[in-house]
Amino acid sequence: MAGTDDEAVAAADDALYVLTAVLLTPAQFPGVLGDDYPEACAALGLAPRADGYGLVLGQDGEGARWTVVIDDVSLVAVAIASWDCGMECELSPDERTVVTALPGWPLAVAVAAPGVPAPHDPPHETAGRPPLSPPDTTVWGPAQRRLGADEIALRWSAWREQIDDTSFAAPGKAAGAVASPAVEERREGGNGAAAGGHAGVRRVLAQARSYVDAPPPLGRVRSSFAPGEARMLRADGPGWSIVARTDDIAFVLLDEEPGAVVPVGRGPELPGLLEALDKLAVRPA
Repeated sequence: MAGTDDEAVAAADDALYVLTAVLLTPAQFPGVLGDDYPEACAALGLAPRADGYGLVLGQDGEGARWTVVIDDVSLVAVAIASWDCGMECELSPDERTVVTALPGWPLAVAVAAPGVPAPHDPPHETAGRPPLSPPDTTVWGPAQRRLGADEIALRWSAWREQIDDTSFAAPGKAAGAVASPAVEERREGGNGAAAGGHAGVRRVLAQARSYVDAPPPLGRVRSSFAPGEARMLRADGPGWSIVARTDDIAFVLLDEEPGAVVPVGRGPELPGLLEALDKLAVRPA
């Protein structure tokens, strides 16, 4: 290759206009990158560092897209928290914290830096490797399934409001309703973990139960804050994702069912499963 990693870092570090940033840690990483933390790191060619990384997405002076990987996780975490609160926070990583610079962006970014050319991938001779790019959202697959789960976790209340709890009263009863242009909500009545006889969901819940006896790779099960004393639980596996609140229902997404979201009522089994998963889940520091 014409370029080297050092050259890529130098190119990206030259007047990088920061647009956004995300965390890549065992407890919090872009779901689009993988089902677990080691898989997400591998997607970027990184070793799964125990403390994780910060991913800074921006453009150089020529408008080229770069993802700068730094090891100062707290710096990125503070910036993200400030932005989420509507506060200004300048994110200027020290060059000593830069691990590498990767061409392109792994996530879709809707904004661009002012005063520079429109976002584009850097030339190969500078980048030294194929550029990162967000997944094609027009095709359903593992990345889209995980993006859907991310969306549900982020907007739990909006999704939960669409579910009529009486729909869980009759096992096997199903009714379809389109909840968003990207993800279809399919209501499956049922007695909790039995999921109304839905074979795919039964398989998913059985695999999730197996995590209790044989812990999965780091980050396959993650627990984050939820209102009250509950936790927001996220579990992923081969071909499936679960989003749940420990005091409420669960939503299941499957690779084999494009765009479908299957709600699972609590019943007698789900509460115990969620409690067990939460005990082994990775939590933000």
